[in-house]
Amino acid sequence: MSDTNLTRFTNPSMFILQGVPGLEVAHVWIAIPFCIMYIIALLGNFTILFIVKTEPSLHEPMYYFLCIVAVSDLILPTSTLPKMLSIFWFNSREIDFSACLTQMFFIHCFTVMDSGIFMAMAFDRYVAICDPLRHSTILTNQVVAVIGLAILLRGAMLALPCPMLARQWPYCRSIVIPHTCCEHLAVVNLACADIHVNNYYGLFESLLVISLDVIFIAVSYARILRAVFSLPTKDARLKTFGTCTSHLGAILAFYIPGLFSILTYQFGHTVPLSFHILFANVCLLVPSMLKVLF
Repeated sequence: MSDTNLTRFTNPSMFILQGVPGLEVAHVWIAIPFCIMYIIALLGNFTILFIVKTEPSLHEPMYYFLCIVAVSDLILPTSTLPKMLSIFWFNSREIDFSACLTQMFFIHCFTVMDSGIFMAMAFDRYVAICDPLRHSTILTNQVVAVIGLAILLRGAMLALPCPMLARQWPYCRSIVIPHTCCEHLAVVNLACADIHVNNYYGLFESLLVISLDVIFIAVSYARILRAVFSLPTKDARLKTFGTCTSHLGAILAFYIPGLFSILTYQFGHTVPLSFHILFANVCLLVPSMLKVLF
């Protein structure tokens, strides 16, 4: 390739999002269920924010964390779904290079944030059940604010290397991304450079966040279960553990699809690309909708 062409693609002005390769004729129909789920997620999370804001009895740590989840579940799908729908319905495939990297950052940042929020909510349930008399003194409004800020900073710090790494590579192969969004590996696979560092960092980020957060959540719930089973009556045990069921449902809805997506993307080389892309979109949108239902 000539130096002129290499220079032209080193810092491309835009990328082209292909959508779901092989299923172009079905794009219009594929978009319909995603649009419905997106609307449900928006309405549900806005409703949660409105109810918590207007009901003074809900001004406590568990519901503050729930509001952080709701904000994250508004931002994360909004960073990808409108563009995906414009691809499917209006064939609007172009995305500015900087906008692509920004979208990449938001995807990683708020996914990591969601995991951190679940960890914080597990800690809240642990204190509420295992040390209820000190709950209000341990989890004050200031502590909740600090935890929320720490979750945001952790998400931003872990997400920032992805667009920074993607920006430094020369893109001299193609500017067509075989995806509906600027997913990290889908973008850097277009670079004409050794991208092993991107692969390793993506796997490290995903497994580090999942393993550490899941371990903390598991330890918290092990202690919660021990406290619950030490209660004298069955009704008391069911009532106490019932306060955790919605949280556990949201955890399962978030981690199981996400872990499956990571493993199939990294190791499922025989899985069709169209499945990877559709399932990646499911992982971005469905948890945001299901958490409203839980």
